[in-house]
Amino acid sequence: MTPTSKIPPYPKSHIVAASGVAALLSLALLVFPSREVEAKKTYLTPEMENGTDSVIQEKDDLRPDSLIGEEGDSPFARIETPETEQADAEQETKEKGPAEKLANNPTPAPVDPNLKKVRVGNGDTLSTLFAKVGLSTNRLHDILESNKDAKQFSKLKIGQELQFTFANDGELQAIRSQLSDLETISLTKSAKGFDFKRDLIKPEMRDSYARGVISGSLFLTAKRSGLSHDLTMDLANIFGYDIDFALDLREGDEFELIYEEKVVKGKPVGNGQILAARFTNRGKTYSAVRYIDKQGIASYYRADGTSMRKAFIRTPVDFARISSRFSMGRFHPVLNKIRAHKGVDYAAPRGTPIKATADGKIAFAGRRGGYGNAVVLQHGKTYSTLYGHMQGFAKGIQTGGTVKQGQIIGYVGTTGLSTGPHLHYEFQVNGVHVDPLGVKLPMADAIAGTDKKLFMQKSQPLMARMDQEKATMLAMNKR
Repeated sequence: MTPTSKIPPYPKSHIVAASGVAALLSLALLVFPSREVEAKKTYLTPEMENGTDSVIQEKDDLRPDSLIGEEGDSPFARIETPETEQADAEQETKEKGPAEKLANNPTPAPVDPNLKKVRVGNGDTLSTLFAKVGLSTNRLHDILESNKDAKQFSKLKIGQELQFTFANDGELQAIRSQLSDLETISLTKSAKGFDFKRDLIKPEMRDSYARGVISGSLFLTAKRSGLSHDLTMDLANIFGYDIDFALDLREGDEFELIYEEKVVKGKPVGNGQILAARFTNRGKTYSAVRYIDKQGIASYYRADGTSMRKAFIRTPVDFARISSRFSMGRFHPVLNKIRAHKGVDYAAPRGTPIKATADGKIAFAGRRGGYGNAVVLQHGKTYSTLYGHMQGFAKGIQTGGTVKQGQIIGYVGTTGLSTGPHLHYEFQVNGVHVDPLGVKLPMADAIAGTDKKLFMQKSQPLMARMDQEKATMLAMNKR
């Protein structure tokens, strides 16, 4: 019988030390898995996530080579720092070939030492801009005096760029500035001083469509629809005979229009005229089509050829707020007693333009008691209008003169018996005061004869296009 071999006993301290080493090794293996263990981890492909495929990719298949170091993989994700990013960029540059370097780092355009550019900032004048490029005030004076049109450069706008070209000896040769996408002005040195030139680019014109549903103000809605401030004003003026934009506008009202858009090299640079428009206000839809008659006069008519133009526009102040209505028993805020208010008050900021609501003769322009600065217009034998509390009168407005509908006659103020800036507007028919908001206004003549046929040939396609554009836009919004 072979004797059993017996393992000699180890000191207890050795056994404890060995156990500790084994425990640390186990912990290290759990926290820092070996490359083989890490490689066995799997990742779902997009196809597996969608449930369309059962392919499992090993991490080694997905791991970018840039994470494999010369000494083998690290199981940790590297933390990027500015230093490591710079080192990576330098290493990447070293590894790229000449063609790649050239493609990613194109040769910068050569700098012209004789060209200096300055941009207009807040508070800048032509004198300060000249100083920035090393030109004296005396030189500026000489240039402005050399050509009567040179003063065009004095009309500066913040952000505008001026380019100065010099000769090798430092003498100024030219100044150039692009005022807009369509206009550039320049001054070029000549034997007599400086020659002024204005270059204008003629844009292409294309028809564009826009639509909006009122949410907030007309201006905010129009801006969201891509319309400029001027185009929005044109739209309001077109429908100003039928819609009081200070009183009648409601949430959910809708407008649409086809307008001319100016384009240069495919880029929109401005707007032209509104060709056709529709405005739905409080459930009623108004249409407008632009038409130029044989005398070359442009006007807007309804889609059926009837005139949009009334003898009077509804409001003499654009987008004002009605602060007091027509009343025969209103409490006067200054006199503190009941007194008839024979007009409508439009509250608006001081200096807001006031328009004549119709063609007429200026029966009075001056100071008139509680009305303060006032203008009275006579429109034929039947109608007259009064405009009170003006801050001042527009140029050329004086008793005995004449005005056209929409012409600015003065500006909102607080003269006379007034507690704040507003326009007091009165309307009389045969000498009797009537409510300006309720009076039925006479219409202008409709298109007749051969002009009517030509108008309809233009109107019908425009109305059809608006129908089509609206249907397309609504269909796209439902998707």
